Amino acid sequence: MLTINYRLLNFNDGDKLLDVGCGEGRHVIHACLEHNILGVGVDLSLRDLTIARERFAPFAQYNSHSQFNLQQTDATKLPFTDNSFDKIICSEVLEHIENYTCVLQEIKRVLKPNGILAVSVPRAWPEKICWKLSAAYHQVEGGHIRIFNVQHLREDIKFLGFEFTHRYWAHALHSPFWWLKCLCWNRQDNSWLIKLYHRVLVWDLMQKPWITQTLEKLLNPVLGKSVVMHFRKTETSL
Repeated sequence: MLTINYRLLNFNDGDKLLDVGCGEGRHVIHACLEHNILGVGVDLSLRDLTIARERFAPFAQYNSHSQFNLQQTDATKLPFTDNSFDKIICSEVLEHIENYTCVLQEIKRVLKPNGILAVSVPRAWPEKICWKLSAAYHQVEGGHIRIFNVQHLREDIKFLGFEFTHRYWAHALHSPFWWLKCLCWNRQDNSWLIKLYHRVLVWDLMQKPWITQTLEKLLNPVLGKSVVMHFRKTETSL
C-alpha cells in the first residue's frame, strides 16, 4: 500500500532515493523493483528493518539495474554526506517524532539542490476522530504524539528553503476502518465488522478492483486518511 505517488517523483535512471523512517519497507522496496535506482531505507527499529529485508529477499533478482540498502539510524542524525540523494520520502513519520524540525533539517542537508521531497502525515480531522474514540490509539509506545496542521507543516518546510509543488490525499477507505478499530479498541480482535472490513482492504490491495479503486479516488479529497505534499529543494537553500 503506497502513500506516495511515484509519478510525481520523476525518477531517472541512477537516482539515489532515501526513505526516511522506511518501516517495513513498502516504499523503498517498490521503488527499487520498478525503477533503476539506488534505494536506501533508514529506520530506528531493527525489527522493522529485518522485516523489510525479508520482504525484499524474494525479489532481489527482479531488477538487476537497481540497488537496495537498509540501515538502522536516528532520523535526526542521518549518517550521509551533504547533497547525497536525488529524491527523499518521509511517509507517516513526523507525527511520531518530538523534534520533527530536526528531521526536516537533516533531510534538507542530504538532499541535492533541485531534489524532490515527498512528505506524508495523517490528515488532521480523521486523526482527531481516532484520538477522541480511543486514547490508547495514540498512547501506545511509538505512537502518534501530535496532530499536524498541514498548512503549518507546509510553511515549516518552505521556511527551510523548499518550494511547494503538489498536495493530494490518500487512503480514504482506511479512515472508517481506523475509526472502527478505535471505537472497539479493547475488543477489536473479536469484532466481525472489523474483520470483514479488513478483508475488503486486503482484497482492494491485492486485486485492485475497479470499484474500490474508483471509490477511493473519489473519496480521497474528502475522506483521505493521509495528506501528501511534494517539495523541491531550491538552489538558494544551500
